[in-house]
Amino acid sequence: MKIQNKIAIVTGASSGLGAAISEALIAEDAIVYGLARNSDALIKIQKNLGNNFTPVILDISEEKAVKHWVAETFSKEKSPDILINNAGTGSFGKIDEMPSEEWYKMINTNLNGMYCITSEVVRLMKPKKESTHIINVGSILGITTRSEGAAYSATKYGISGFSEALFKELREYNIKVSCLNPGSIDTSFFESSGIKSHENMLQAEDIASTLLHILKTPDNMLISEMTVRPLNPKAPDKN
Repeated sequence: MKIQNKIAIVTGASSGLGAAISEALIAEDAIVYGLARNSDALIKIQKNLGNNFTPVILDISEEKAVKHWVAETFSKEKSPDILINNAGTGSFGKIDEMPSEEWYKMINTNLNGMYCITSEVVRLMKPKKESTHIINVGSILGITTRSEGAAYSATKYGISGFSEALFKELREYNIKVSCLNPGSIDTSFFESSGIKSHENMLQAEDIASTLLHILKTPDNMLISEMTVRPLNPKAPDKN
């Protein structure tokens, strides 16, 4: 796919990997709709990236709100070419101690939210003659596990299964579906589990560059799943 002038939706665009993906797409002259709940962060990103970035304050787990935004924003003449399902939340802890609210929050964002936006966007992608692409950002914890990560891994394994089934469903419509599984990224994501970010973790801009590589593959070539991890995940010795 040639990314120039393509219309892209990026969920979870207000920080971390989502912000890096948005920046990488804008650098390729894409038109990006960045979705998130943090309006201040989105507006700040728009000031940095320019008018090709449109901030959209939206909770993707709110189905009616998603349907309304998609219907108001797009049409057959103006429809998305790229959907990056990046929004996600994670909590870690013992299964018998984790508040049930944390479980439902992860399910609602990581799975239900992905379903809400994808189901609407696919309707617009199906009639397009040109190749379109959906990339679901999973996790290395969607192909392996860790202690006190049962809830989070359940959602990320779900993303892997969702992606595999969806690509088989949509390939005849020239819609690509890929699942990108990064390891630990140098953001504040894992703070709830007592893990501090450090420079040996993956860098968000490098993951964004890898995602662009997946998008730029020839129309009849699909990278259906990719796992990216730090070569050495241990924090550097500062002594």
